[in-house]
Parts: sequence; C-alpha cells; structure tokens
Amino acid sequence: MPKNPRRLTALVSLGAAVALLAGCGTAADGGSDPDGGRPVVLTTFTVLADIAQNVAGDHLEVRSITKAGAEIHGYEPTPRDIAAASDADLVLDNGLGLEAWFSRFVDTADAPHAVVSEGIDTIDITGDAYAGKPNPHAWMSPRNVQIYVANIVAAFSELDPGNADAYAANGEAYAAELQAIHDELVAELAAVPENQRALVTCEGAFSYLARDAGLTEAYIWPVNAEQQATPQQIRRTIEFVDANDVPAVFCESTVSDRPMQQVVEATDAAFGGVLYVDSLSGPDGPVPTYLDLLRHDIDTITSALTGAAS
Repeated sequence: MPKNPRRLTALVSLGAAVALLAGCGTAADGGSDPDGGRPVVLTTFTVLADIAQNVAGDHLEVRSITKAGAEIHGYEPTPRDIAAASDADLVLDNGLGLEAWFSRFVDTADAPHAVVSEGIDTIDITGDAYAGKPNPHAWMSPRNVQIYVANIVAAFSELDPGNADAYAANGEAYAAELQAIHDELVAELAAVPENQRALVTCEGAFSYLARDAGLTEAYIWPVNAEQQATPQQIRRTIEFVDANDVPAVFCESTVSDRPMQQVVEATDAAFGGVLYVDSLSGPDGPVPTYLDLLRHDIDTITSALTGAAS
C-alpha cells in the first residue's frame, strides 16, 4: 500500500527516542521483563499474535505491537514500539503490503524477520487506487492460515531448534482445528439461498473468506485508509445491493458503520452486524482468539443472510 509521507516523517523523528527506552526493559504492552528468559517473538497485530501463540505454546513469549481493537492499516508506531522491536528475537508480520507502517524500523531491528503469508495464493484487489495489488487479509481464510502456521513452525524451529518437535506438534494440532473451522464455514453457509449469496461489507477484507464459502463479495471501499466512503462508493454499493436483492450488509469492528447505515437507509437490506477482521477483542470480548473471530463472523453472516437474526 502507498506509504504516507507524514508517517514516514514521524517514524524518523521517533528514532531519537529509542535510546531513551532501550535500557528500560519495557515490552510492547508496557510490562517489565515478562518473558521469564524465553525468546521474544514480536508480531504486528493481535490476530497474528494469537495464531503464533498456538504454535509457540509455553516455549516463547509472543507479543503484539498493536493492541486489541486497533485499526492496523493506519497505525502510528510509538517510541515504545521501536524499543520492543529492537529487543525482539524474532519479528513476524503478515506481509502483502499490510504493515507498511512497520517496515521502516523492522528492517533495522537486530532480529530475524519472517513473513507468514509466504506461499499464499493471493487475490487481487479490483477497485479504486488499489486495483491489482494483493488483498492483504489472507488470514480470513482458515485454509490460508494453515500455510501461515507452517511458516511459523519453520521460523520458530530455526529460532529455537531444541523445541522444534513441540512447534511441529502444536502446528499440526492447530492446523486440524483450522480445517474443522473451514468445514464448518462451508457447511453453515451452504444453507444460504443462491440468490442471497452476497457478502457486502465496509472494507473489502473478506475476499478469501468469500472465495472459500462461494459468496460474491462487494464493499464500500477496498482498503481502510485516511479518506474513505466517497459518495461514488456509497452509490455503487447501493446499486449492488438493490440489483442483487441483498438481504443484509455488514461492517467491521475497527471502522465506523455510518457509511453502511446510509446503504441500509437507501435499500431494503438490514444491517446484519459487526464483523471482526484486523483485531481481536479483549479477553472478555466476543472474539478473544482467532478461532473465536472466525466462528463469530461465520455465525453473524449466516444468521443475517438467512433471516435467522431477525
């Protein structure tokens, strides 16, 4: 995704603060030496941290730069984030242009770096200025995340060879859970009538899930950005909903649903609910884990499209 010059300037100005924090032993979450001597793995967002934690078990300390509920596309790194990157033993990121904000200082961190989406069969964005770029939300397919897991197992085994067997076993068990979620996705959405098999959201973050489930995808904007929901985008979405008799539309947890409410007001579609993509909730929230996120979204989409939620 295009780099924002103001963000790059901010990142450069943060560099001077790193020295002030480097000796403080502070983690990304502000804790003091919480890892107990275990190698530290730093991830860029909470979904990726949870996936990695399932592979790591008790052998590694996994942390996320962004916090629960954060919008990751336009995240502004802090001096504390830079210090955390400098202290990490391994850095994991999604890649596919998702974390452009992170690239400026992860390259200078004294730690190995692994891109977990390597090997994914990507889907290109088809709308607006991002057309032709790969959709970065590959984790919204549990089949894709089986590839993430294999990449994480390899990275962890290289970092900590003594526990390679444990990482392989954890990865195999988690991959089985992911396959079960995929099977559940296909089975539940198979109940949606053919003329209602459309998934309309605020951001175009569901291309991979829609592909897995055999749904047609539509959205107001392709990628979360500073400026979004133009009148043309809203009008185009209204036309799609009307033309396809879409029964329900959705929006993501990290953005305002006001633009989609305009679509609801202009059509016969209901607002089907909030979907989670870029961030988990807190421990007491509706999606404390990645598997919870998938189940929540599948249930919300299926209930709204079949009328079970009304």
